[in-house]
Amino acid sequence: MQSQPDVQAVHPNVQAVQRALDDAGARNGSGAASQVRVLPEAVHTAAAAAEALGVGVGAIANSLIFDADDAPLLVLTSGAHRVDTAGLAASLGVTRLRRATPEFVKRHTGQVIGGVAPVGHPRPLRTVVDTALQAYDEVWAAGGVPQAVFPSTYTELLRITSGKPAEVA
Repeated sequence: MQSQPDVQAVHPNVQAVQRALDDAGARNGSGAASQVRVLPEAVHTAAAAAEALGVGVGAIANSLIFDADDAPLLVLTSGAHRVDTAGLAASLGVTRLRRATPEFVKRHTGQVIGGVAPVGHPRPLRTVVDTALQAYDEVWAAGGVPQAVFPSTYTELLRITSGKPAEVA
């Protein structure tokens, strides 16, 4: 991978994510500080991110925003499977759980679909973290724009998002 550009020279969303990671003292799988990496190309899917990073698709932590009874819900799920919306809604006590529109995502995260990070939003979001991610020593999440990612761990994602563990598939 090429050398990292100066975070100050990149998109404001990337800067916000890096600040949130720094403020939380976020760590990657080896215990070092998590740093956002800007990739040469956008990685809009878990498969594309996994290929660019040389990791299994299950180690990609997709940040999916759902409309849960008109409130945002961030679901961090393994890239290896899909969210069972009916099962998750039942476990959370939510009447209606559906994929959010791009406008809803942007309004609540300040980020666009394909680049939504677990952190760096205008306000904290109710978050659940897929227990399948604990199978990986290190996971990768989006960094605020589609070409940015950062390394973390299941435990760190729970901590930095104040998320709750859940089976989501």
